[in-house]
Amino acid sequence: MSEDLRPFGNPGSEDFRLDAYPFYLLNRAASRYNVAIESELRGIGIDIPTWRVLMILGEHAPLAIGQVAKSAVINLSTMMRIVERMSKAGLVATAPSDTDGRVTEIALTHEGRDKLAAARLVTAPLYEKIIRGFSATDFTRMLDMLGRLHDNLD
Repeated sequence: MSEDLRPFGNPGSEDFRLDAYPFYLLNRAASRYNVAIESELRGIGIDIPTWRVLMILGEHAPLAIGQVAKSAVINLSTMMRIVERMSKAGLVATAPSDTDGRVTEIALTHEGRDKLAAARLVTAPLYEKIIRGFSATDFTRMLDMLGRLHDNLD
C-alpha cells in the first residue's frame, strides 16, 4: 500500500511539499503544455485563446459568447475582445440569438473551420507525445480525477 500524500499537499501543514500539492503540479503541467502548444499554433497564425474558441465552437455552435467564455475559462470582457479579433480575421460570425435578442451568439465561418482543421493537425502530434505511456485505463482515470477536482471546486 502506498503512503497517503494528501496531508503533505495541504498548504496549511508544517509538512507541506510542493510535489504533493496537486494544483502546483496541474499548473506546472498546463504551463509547459501552453508553451509547447503556443509555438505550434503561432506557426499557423493563431494564439491559445483563439484556439480554445475554435475548439469549443468546433464541437457545438452557435453558442452564446458567455457560454464560450465559461468553457474557455476566459472572463467575458476578454472574450469579447477575442471574438472581435476573430470576427475581423473572418474566423467567426456573430449574430443575435434567435431566442433572446440580447444574447450574441458566435459560430465558425468557413475560414474558421479551415483554421480549426489546421490547428488540429499541428496540435495532434503534441497530444500523442503527451499521452504516450498512458494506458486507456490510466487516461480514463486521469480524466475522472480531473473532473472530480473540478466538481469539488463548486
